[in-house]
Amino acid sequence: QVQLVESGGGLVQPGGSLRLSCAATISEFSGYVMGWYRQAPGKRRELVAYITAGNNPNYSDSVKGRFTISRDNAANTVYLQMNSLKPEDTAVYTCNARRLQAVYWGQGTQVTVSS
Repeated sequence: QVQLVESGGGLVQPGGSLRLSCAATISEFSGYVMGWYRQAPGKRRELVAYITAGNNPNYSDSVKGRFTISRDNAANTVYLQMNSLKPEDTAVYTCNARRLQAVYWGQGTQVTVSS
């Protein structure tokens, strides 16, 4: 069975940093597009960043220049390095894996940015 497990969330002050990890139990991890989504209270879920099987990263405008997505295919893990965090980054962050018609989701990890 496919499993995605996020970790690394927590409470951080504005301007601080966090590094999220998503460990995937999945066959042929390197063939999946891996993404990070987030959902804040009262908001719809939104795409934050994704990285292709060819290691090409893409970002939403709201996080561009502050967040970095990366993957380690040998470790079946995707990361999201978050710098210069803002209160509006507060959300539950979830990991996503996509290949052809298959889509998988993790349970999510809470990120709270507050002074």
